[in-house]
Amino acid sequence: MIKAELNEVFLPFPGRGMRKIWVYVPVHSEGEILPVIYMTDGQNLFDNDATPHGCWDVANAVEKEQKSGMGGAVIVGIDNGNIYRDSELTPKNIGEVLHTDLLNEIFTPEGELFDSFLINTVMPYVQANYPVSRDKRLNAVCGSSSGGLQAFFEGIEHSDLFSAVGALSPAFLLYSEQDWRNYLMPHLCDDLPYLYIYSGAVGEEEKMIFDSVEMLYDLLCELQYPFDKVNEVVLIENEHNEKAWREIFPDFLHTFLHRASEK
Repeated sequence: MIKAELNEVFLPFPGRGMRKIWVYVPVHSEGEILPVIYMTDGQNLFDNDATPHGCWDVANAVEKEQKSGMGGAVIVGIDNGNIYRDSELTPKNIGEVLHTDLLNEIFTPEGELFDSFLINTVMPYVQANYPVSRDKRLNAVCGSSSGGLQAFFEGIEHSDLFSAVGALSPAFLLYSEQDWRNYLMPHLCDDLPYLYIYSGAVGEEEKMIFDSVEMLYDLLCELQYPFDKVNEVVLIENEHNEKAWREIFPDFLHTFLHRASEK
């Protein structure tokens, strides 16, 4: 067996120099090809001292899945871009951005730059250097808050590449219902990704996110997004922080791996 490892690499982000990427590869056998989850906010995934609320502890979640017999997954975490995080994780093409008071002062919607970095730089590098599958059913994308919004965008934009999306406390509130409708309608196709959409309901920001998650869930139903590919999870006692996402991530991970094993 090959031991688990966590590697840090630097890759060129469009117009912003080198960006740190964390790649966690769990214990696996020689020649084994693993599922992979590409995640935003890589700095908060592994280091328990990264935030006042700790990290997501994704490596431990993967190890527990392996011990349960489900199997493991490679986790690829992309650094948040510091002052450019809100910009990089807010797509321009969805519509006019609302609630800009919730975003930092240096803000221009440019989620398409992050998309280009993920699809054209990160994924090819990871596929060339780590034992990950290129098969759509074994590829997922996940993030929280603005990262959850960007993960949702990635899954909808690239339904040919990702079979599952973990949109945790996603910032759907940044666009109007009509802009969401206009964006989603032309993207509906025969092989859409599974959407795991989570929110809490404690604190002003998370309550607003909860309302926007309810709005988007209803809209997806209206647009006849396949009912078996949308899972809305609400833990009303949870706030908007890493503690909550650490709690819910193992369920998304398990759901993704279980669905991948069924096909």
